[in-house]
Amino acid sequence: MDNRMKDYLPPMDTEKLNALFEIENAFKAGKLSAAEAQQQIKERVGKVSAYHVAYIEQTMTEESSDECIREDVHSVIDMLGDAIDNSLPNLPVDHPIMHYLKENEEMKRLLLAVEDLVQYPMIKNQWLELYEKISQYPLHYKRKQNQLYPVLEQKGFTRPTTTMWTFDDMVRDEIREAERLLREDNEDAFIKQQERVLLYARDLMQKEEFILYPTSLALISAEEFEDMKSGDQEIGFAFFEVEHTAAEVKPQAAPAAHNDFANDLQALLAKYGYADKGNNILDVATGKLTLEQVNLIYKHLPIDISFVDENELVCFYSDTDHRIFPRSKNVIGREVMNCHPRKSAHIVREVIDKLRSGEQDKAEFWINKPGLFIYIIYVAVRDKEGNFRGVLEMMQDCTHIRALEGSQTLLTWSNGDAPAAAEAPTQVETEQTEAAETQAVTEITPQTRLKDLLAQYPTLKSRLPELDSKFKMLNTPLGRLMIGKVDIQAMSDRTGMPLEQLIEGIKKLIR
Repeated sequence: MDNRMKDYLPPMDTEKLNALFEIENAFKAGKLSAAEAQQQIKERVGKVSAYHVAYIEQTMTEESSDECIREDVHSVIDMLGDAIDNSLPNLPVDHPIMHYLKENEEMKRLLLAVEDLVQYPMIKNQWLELYEKISQYPLHYKRKQNQLYPVLEQKGFTRPTTTMWTFDDMVRDEIREAERLLREDNEDAFIKQQERVLLYARDLMQKEEFILYPTSLALISAEEFEDMKSGDQEIGFAFFEVEHTAAEVKPQAAPAAHNDFANDLQALLAKYGYADKGNNILDVATGKLTLEQVNLIYKHLPIDISFVDENELVCFYSDTDHRIFPRSKNVIGREVMNCHPRKSAHIVREVIDKLRSGEQDKAEFWINKPGLFIYIIYVAVRDKEGNFRGVLEMMQDCTHIRALEGSQTLLTWSNGDAPAAAEAPTQVETEQTEAAETQAVTEITPQTRLKDLLAQYPTLKSRLPELDSKFKMLNTPLGRLMIGKVDIQAMSDRTGMPLEQLIEGIKKLIR
């Protein structure tokens, strides 16, 4: 089994690791009681760190897809007793691990509220308000899967990706199922579902705090955690907003002689047609572009693309403002099979294998929900000799495209404004339809619908991020889907922005 973890951990005594492994197996088999196991650990092993448990799991135990769900963390804690040291060092408040812990603390508080509410006759509005907050928590898992797990993979600790990810998704799905039952007024099933939400969410948090986070701190350097912050910020946080300022790196002044040489060399290269890196002309297949121009093109593509090479490593993704699914730079260099939950891994495997073999040249998928249509296509990339060089993935929000009818041959801007002289035959009909679906806003209250505000004040959508950066998501496909469903109260709940502050802020923006 892969034992790269050892290269990144403090020195470990192999004999003691083997002894701990034997004791753990005997305890799980019922051959030792918790007290007997603790005594043997004290005599044969001594103090145990969380990363010892993680290393044994990674290198000495057979992997199964449901092991993280099956593993009883309480019994492991009982077995180790006071021999375990999984304490965390004093971390700055903006450390990525501190954000995970802060989210867990808030989730635990919400789960206590669930326990309290189930004791009383059901009042739907109370539960809707509570689940409006709980439904934010899966962002916690999304950040783990796209940020923390890839770095741990690089250190040889792949179990979080291969087993904990399955548990992450399971808890997320339990929360979604509870929401569905609540909105469909299936009260009995909803109340019963709370048992599963409480059990699995708490169990997963305990596994995170007992093993995952202490082990992460042992494996990942301070510089790598610092580098993780920008990606964390991009994906977002549950329950709170985080302002990230990149760590200041003070450049060292180069010796004067070195600067003179560098300037002379740059001038010499320019004289013979070799510009600096930023302006270097690249001879692409059908034109000539600078590297800056290439990056700007990718940045402004109206679609999302990503590329996986022939070794099945993620090499590139386009960083667009309208990105449909979250990604971070930690995905670069990651095995593509580790970028997907285990339940869908077999589909990914089949797509890659058939594109590689030449049996297929493309694979299409789409997500079709009310008010949302996402088109996804995977295309085999081959060189001129026909050799497989990788897979290109393209995703596009086609909701607007599917809604188009007739012909549009006159100029219409992306915000819907047309030139004064232009005649758009369907515009009157469109405005009449929108007017019928929206209501005039005379006073902004907690129940004021966002779509009514945007219909009356079209520029508000682009200005809302001035109040809270979370409103940027209104420009994403899923965000646009939410516009028709939320009111001011829900906007306050989702961002954590005080209701009165939000109302006053909106009033200032529309004046």
